[in-house]
Parts: sequence; C-alpha cells; structure tokens
Amino acid sequence: MLQGVSGTYPAVSAACPCRTPVRHWGKKEVKMGKRGRACVVVLGDLGRSPRMQYHALSLARQVSLDVDIVAYGGSEPHSAVIENECIHIHTMIQWQKYSHSLPKILYPLMLLLKPIIQLVILLWFLCFKVPPPDAFIVQNPPSVPTLVAVKWASSLRKSAFIVDWHNFGYTLLGLSVGRSSPFVSIYHWFEKHYGQMANGSLCVTRAMQHELAQNWGIRATVLYDQPPEFFCPTSLQEKHKLFSRLNRYLCHPLGVRDCVTATTTGIGADDQNETLFTTLVDTDILLKPNRPALVVSSTSWTPDEDFGILLEAAVMYDRRVAALLDENDSADEGVLWKEISGGKQYLYPRLLFIITGKGPEKEKYEEKIKRLNLKRVAFRTMWLSAEEYPLLLGSADLGVCLHTSSSGLDLPMKVVDMFGCGLPVCAVSYSCIDELVKVEKNGLLFSSSSELADELLMLFRGFPNECDALKSLKNGALETGSSARWAAEWEEHAKPLISEVISRNLN
Repeated sequence: MLQGVSGTYPAVSAACPCRTPVRHWGKKEVKMGKRGRACVVVLGDLGRSPRMQYHALSLARQVSLDVDIVAYGGSEPHSAVIENECIHIHTMIQWQKYSHSLPKILYPLMLLLKPIIQLVILLWFLCFKVPPPDAFIVQNPPSVPTLVAVKWASSLRKSAFIVDWHNFGYTLLGLSVGRSSPFVSIYHWFEKHYGQMANGSLCVTRAMQHELAQNWGIRATVLYDQPPEFFCPTSLQEKHKLFSRLNRYLCHPLGVRDCVTATTTGIGADDQNETLFTTLVDTDILLKPNRPALVVSSTSWTPDEDFGILLEAAVMYDRRVAALLDENDSADEGVLWKEISGGKQYLYPRLLFIITGKGPEKEKYEEKIKRLNLKRVAFRTMWLSAEEYPLLLGSADLGVCLHTSSSGLDLPMKVVDMFGCGLPVCAVSYSCIDELVKVEKNGLLFSSSSELADELLMLFRGFPNECDALKSLKNGALETGSSARWAAEWEEHAKPLISEVISRNLN
C-alpha cells in the first residue's frame, strides 16, 4: 500500500487494468484501444526530472491513463516508472554540446540552430511516434522550442495543451548570455506568447502563480512539490546495507587522504560487517559513537547554485573548530586522525559532505576540493540511482541546499525530498524560500558562507547525542514530510485541472 495524507490506496501492479489489444514498442506494450491517454514531454534528461516522472505515475495510477513520456535519455528513471506497463518511454536523440570547442563567433549561430533541430525532432515524436493523446503535459523550462512544438502538435492532434511551470526559461538563459542579450528578449516573447496559448497551467509556488497572473495573463494552479512514498526515513538495517555498498567510495577513493580515509584503514572496500557509520555486532547493527556527521547536498553543478559558498563554509568550520578547541595551527593532523581512529570523540565532529548530482561545473569544483587540505572535513561527489538517493537522504544528519533560483519564484525540489526523508535543511535564503523552509522548525536559512559555518557549528556541537537544536529541526522535518505526499497533493490540485481541461477539449 502507498501512504498518502488522504489515506491509503493500492499500489498499482506492473500490469494496467482494462487492457485492450496491444502492439510491442521496444520492451513495452503500447495500447491500441480507446482508453484515455496522456503524453508527458520533457526536453531534458528524464532521470533528472523527478516531478515529470511523478506526473506520469499519477496519471497512470490515479486517473488510469496510458502515458507516453517523450524525453532525452541519460540517467535511469525511477524503477516505478520503468516497471509500470501503463507508462511508455520514448527516448529522443540528444543535441550534442559543442559550445566549448566552437569559436565564439559561431556561438550565436548555434543558439539559433539548436532549437530548430530540436523542434523538428520534437514534432516528429509528438506528431508521429506517439499515439494521439487526450492531453500533452509539458515541463517548462526549457521553453524554446518545447512550448512551440507541443502547441503545434496539440493543434494537429486535437489534444489539450497543459504547461507545468517549474521556472522561467528566459531567466535561465540570462545566466549564460546576460539578461540584456537580445536572445533573452526573443526567448521571453516565445515563452509568454506560447504559454498563454495553453489550455491549462500548473506552477510550483504562490509567488510564481502571482507573477503569471499579473504580468503574463496566465491563470495557473499551484501544485507544490511533495515527496512520493519512496522518500522516507531510512531504517538502521537499510543504512548499514547502503553504507556497505558505498564503502569503496567513502573509505577508499583513489588518491584521497583526509579525515575519513585516514581513520578507516581497517574497513574493506566490500566489508559487510563494518562501515564508516555502522558496525555489525553479532546480529545487532549499531551506530558508531565517533562517526562523522553526514551532510548531503544535491546539486546540478550550474551557475544558479554557488557551490563556492559551501566550500568556504567548510574551511571556516574547520578553522573555527580548531580555534574553539584551542588547537595550535601547526598541530599534526596525523595525531588528530590517530586519536579519532582510537575512538576519541570531540565536542565538534568531523563532517563528511556527500555531494550528489551531475552538471557542467562539477570538475571545476572537484579540483578546488582537492586543494582544501582540511583536518575535520571531507568531501565525496557521486551519482546515485533513483532507488539509492532516498536511502542516502534518510541516512544523513543534515541537508544543504544552494539553490537560489534564476527567477526567485521556484522552490528546490531537493528540499522537498529531504523533508520526506525527515532530513532538516540549511538553505540559501531568497524571495520565496519561506513557502517551504520554516526557520527553526524544519531548517535554517543563510545568506553567506560565514552564516552557514555558524549554523554548522551550532547544530553539530555535541554530536551525536547532545545536539538538541539538530534533533528539534529533525522532528520538524519529519512532521513536514509526513504532512503531505505527492499523491494527495496531485489528487487535490492537478487531477481536477487536468480532468477539466481534457473534458473541455473533447467537447
């Protein structure tokens, strides 16, 4: 059973109800009957578009529709999406990135050529590859050429056209080419013009709803991101299994010597009895009292997330702890690590930051991390499967969010996922973040690396047993995460809109 706020409902099996004759498409069966159908469109990596995956699941489970997803490949979607036979994934050929190798004089030409090629590919899939849907539901951004292609396809196939506004595409483009660029103005016109043509709109915040109504002439329904049922606190047994699988990446990364690798020499890469955080004694799994505090940050490694803030805060934490403990600047880190290996606990713990995600600036920051030379802080970067990521969040002690929003009107879904797992958050402060993060209830806000360092010191003082402020925030995060789930939020806000739009279009 899947648990939602409004109660429980049976989990849908891999087979769809009310099946009619089918034909094969790839590894899946595609419906040929008159049962309702929707098409979810993502001009991006489907595996990195969780909200659109959840839309597809809800359309299949809660409205009993067949669902086609048109998107790029790359990261693996969640197994619930792959295994649901009502959902059929159509993978497009991805545009190759040549911007770094091309001369700058050709960059404007590529900005024009890229959307034209994407438009042709999208139209081919939406008009010919997928069966005619009752409605197209498209993720925005990107807006060009997505909104254009979906509008044209919906007109040709007599389908409803629904936009799910995650952010504004023209503000994201402005980060890379400058807000004053003519390309931004052109992009803005297309985004607004075709957005106004939609039969229905969803958006992620009340601030965005207000902006769309006041300045775009678009009436949108707020559908807050909520965690689905598989984002939940992780049991001790699941933590031990997860960390056993991650031993080689946490304790034995190649070429790294830090406060983790130097204190875990006795843990094998495939050790099933002991991990950095847990140990198996007879049949009991125990948390180690001198384990490091685990801090997780998920990032897309893009310019709208200043990862440098986190690196600076880590350096400040390292230096301030040394000063608070009255340690000499020239103190040998080897002695410190030997004492930690022997089980000694300090008033302030070691911090292990696990940074998940993929993106263009990852390598740049990994090089900066290698040069930090910290005594009490370590970093690991990795990409986890859709099944393991919730387990990591549910095993961590704190989440850090660096998302600032190009428009100032969207909310970071990563924080929603963290709350679903009962993980409190320190997040960058911006205009509408208080719609999600409630200060001193489920998290804290910061505006600088110094403020984040102060929060780390305050929250982790006395870790793991004497950190009351952290425990209070964790309780608040658990309460927030359990108060609403995606299925219930979607049932209340998205389902009525989508049903009404489809019904109106059919009539």
